[in-house]
Order: sequence, then C-alpha cells, then structure tokens
Amino acid sequence: MAGKAGRRAALYLRVSTNGQTTENQRLELVAMADRCGWTIVGTYEDAGISGAKGRDKRPEFDRLCRDAARRRIDVVMAWSVDRLGRSLQHLVQFLADLHANGVDLYLHQQGIDTTTPSGKAMFQMLGVFAEFERAMIRERVQAGLARARSQGKRLGRPTTAAATEQAVLSDLRAGTMGMRKIAAKHRVGVSVVQRLKASAES
Repeated sequence: MAGKAGRRAALYLRVSTNGQTTENQRLELVAMADRCGWTIVGTYEDAGISGAKGRDKRPEFDRLCRDAARRRIDVVMAWSVDRLGRSLQHLVQFLADLHANGVDLYLHQQGIDTTTPSGKAMFQMLGVFAEFERAMIRERVQAGLARARSQGKRLGRPTTAAATEQAVLSDLRAGTMGMRKIAAKHRVGVSVVQRLKASAES
C-alpha cells in the first residue's frame, strides 16, 4: 500500500484514441491521492496518443519527465503500467530516471508502490508482459496477412470496377460536376475521382 503522507504527486493520464476519456483514470487517482494524504501538484495528459510512441511523441509525458528531473514532484501516479508505455526498454529507463531523481511511482491497477523492493521488481515484470503482449499482437497480424496471401486474397483497399472508372472519367470530361458530386453519384471516394483525374491529365 502506498504511504508517506504529505508528498507532491503528479498524475499521468493517457488514452490511445480520441474516442476514449481519461476521466475515470483521473477520478480514481485523485481519490487515492486523498487517501494517502498526497497533494496533487500537476496533471499530465496525453489524449489520443499510443503508448508505443516514444517520449518525443508524447509532449505531456516529456514534460512529466522534465519536471521529475527538476524534482518538482515526489511521486508519479498512473492508472496502469500500459498508460506509461509499451516498450520494456522505455519503461525500465523511465523507472531508473525517476529513482535517480528520488521520485517514486504508484500504479493503481497493479497496486504497485516503488518505494518497496517488491514494487520495483513487479514493475519490471509488468513491463515484460506489456512488451510480450504487443509482440504477440504483431505476430498474429503478420500471420493473418501471410495466410490471406497464401489463399490468394487481395490485401488493401478494394479496386474500383472498370465500368465505374469509365463512368467517372466520362463525368470528369463533361465538366458539369465537381469531384465530390461525381464521387457521390458513383459511390466512390473522392480520392478515387482525384486519382482518375490525375491519370487522365498525365
């Protein structure tokens, strides 16, 4: 259980897509900080950014790391280990940087407090599992693509029927409609019309 009351806490919140919200993460972490007697001195939120991206692609995570290095905080609070990142190398480096600056880490879902040796060990183990999960997903995707190719399935966006392309070209030559109207008429994307137009003009 996390302890050491009177500490300065920083919340790190992250979701991978814009359709998700960090509000639940925030509420749980604020409640935990209150129970521990910690004062929240900063909230760092990367919304719609994958945890696979490095520090340079996550501006709030970068700001958190810089504030930790300046010793403006005593403990970083996050909802789960996968909110911090998906790369074991990045996770371990982040933990090492925190502890080098005397900053601890609290992970709500895993109940980890790195002020204890067991907390540090568990954090590294969870990082291994996060990277393993990502590797397995990547392997399954690659296996699925290979299986589709072996079965002669076409990958990528479906091609436009030749008759539809000719009808689109005919409307383009007539010059009576804009590209969006032509696309709507023939139920194709505007990009298809743009491609055919560029091809006809080349």
